[in-house]
Amino acid sequence: MSTTDAPAGLGTGTWILDPDNSTVEFRTKTVWGLVTVKGTFSKYDGYLDLSSDPAIKLTIDAATLDTKNKKRDAHLRSEDFFDVERHPEVIFESSDVRLDGDRLHVDGKLSARGSEIPVGLTASVVTDGDGYELESSVTVDHRQLGMTFNQMGMIKDGSTLIVRGLLVRQA
Repeated sequence: MSTTDAPAGLGTGTWILDPDNSTVEFRTKTVWGLVTVKGTFSKYDGYLDLSSDPAIKLTIDAATLDTKNKKRDAHLRSEDFFDVERHPEVIFESSDVRLDGDRLHVDGKLSARGSEIPVGLTASVVTDGDGYELESSVTVDHRQLGMTFNQMGMIKDGSTLIVRGLLVRQA
């Protein structure tokens, strides 16, 4: 881990996602790329502690996904996709974090539905009062996580996970 021009204080202590000032979203193209399904997860927790291993961890309650369509939400929670009965969480854990100015370059693994895939991403981090605003998105091939249902080839291969949040010092 390097801390070139790091936001003051981010390199010390544990910082947690403030759920009242954060969002975890996903987007997937469907209808052969003509429609984007957008959804949110309402229950999650995450931390950043550059002195721990993993330095970053985000845990999402997969059953809390909401696309504003109850029938679609039930299907996404089913064995065809997240399989929340057997795999209730989606987890990201970092394996390497490099802080460079207001950017975090992160390598890690994303686990869902009993599978895991390597993920690399860049997050922006800016000072916000006593905390830090964080924003990151990453597009992954959900098929590599066992989410292979694709009736008539309607679902595009990439799904994007977007995290926007306020990091506050853990009490």
